[in-house]
Amino acid sequence: MKKIVAYIKDAYNELVHKVSWPSSKELAGSTIIVMIASVIIALIVFGMDSAFEWIVKFLYGIL
Repeated sequence: MKKIVAYIKDAYNELVHKVSWPSSKELAGSTIIVMIASVIIALIVFGMDSAFEWIVKFLYGIL
């Protein structure tokens, strides 16, 4: 039990005193970057899916 309490105290101490948390401005900037990257990746996946759908329909149309 003592090891668990020591672990929790050490984890708390590290999170409060040693971790450098981003500021609100940095966090907002990172959030915007992630949202833009997500939209770009979604559009790429949509484009690839549409292209493969067209290719498969074309191939089955010939066969």
